[in-house]
Amino acid sequence: MQGFLTPEAGSGPEAPADSSSSPSSARGSAPARAQNALSALRLFVLMLALVLVSRFFVVVPAGERGVLLRFGAVQEQILPEGLHPLLPLVFSVRPLTVRVQTLSMRADAAARDLQDVSVDIALNWHLDPEKVNRIFQRLGDEQQVAASVIRPAIEDSLKEVVAGFTAAEIVTERPRLKQALEQLLASRLAPYDLGLDDVDLLQVTFSQQFREAVEAKQVAEQEARRAQFEAVKAQRMAEARVFTARGEAQAQQLLQAGLTPEVLEHEAIEKWNGHLPLVIGGDAVGRFDFKSLLKADRKLERGGR
Repeated sequence: MQGFLTPEAGSGPEAPADSSSSPSSARGSAPARAQNALSALRLFVLMLALVLVSRFFVVVPAGERGVLLRFGAVQEQILPEGLHPLLPLVFSVRPLTVRVQTLSMRADAAARDLQDVSVDIALNWHLDPEKVNRIFQRLGDEQQVAASVIRPAIEDSLKEVVAGFTAAEIVTERPRLKQALEQLLASRLAPYDLGLDDVDLLQVTFSQQFREAVEAKQVAEQEARRAQFEAVKAQRMAEARVFTARGEAQAQQLLQAGLTPEVLEHEAIEKWNGHLPLVIGGDAVGRFDFKSLLKADRKLERGGR
């Protein structure tokens, strides 16, 4: 009958799932979650213990010293480099570097001849490793030391030293200026337990008017040297001409002294062509030795035969 339909295979209501496996899987996952929570708790406790233990130690890096503070008060003990035990909440450590530090700055000063001078200076300095606690107590850390002590000392010392030199001496006697500045700065930093290692004068700059005056002076000196050279050259040339004239005059005197009548006669005979002149002036007659001329003429005739 059409009223009764036979259901197709698999189209009927689903069979209830087997619930026998669900309680066993729940019972298996609970211990795993408990084990993971216990591992995390152990790791947290270990990290917390390490943090707490680390609070009982402090490390002072290389090139530094540790200023020991007890409730913020500076103590006499200075911690060297390395690992040190420490009671937290009571003691703390403020590290300060004892390495050489460099401070560069520009300072203005006036020379002895009232010329304005600007100097770029670099100062190498360091803290006394045995007295860093006093330095920190009196002055503070490195930045505070540089701002409150070193910079004012550089400016004041430079003004005092430069005032003892002229602008020209600052250029020509720079090593002496540097030495004087080093000595003055060392004496001013020593009361603060600060050591001075070196001072470098990087650049010295003068005013525009002074540079123009120096250039004009150099041009004038070059022109003066050129004029002096030309004068010396002219004097040497004049002396050379005088010596030449003296030599020629002495040569003429020697030549005149050597022109004796015999020499003149010999020269005349050497240059005579063997014939007597047709016309001879009255004054010229006395100048010839006719006997000699005739003898010479005869010799020439005999030679021609």
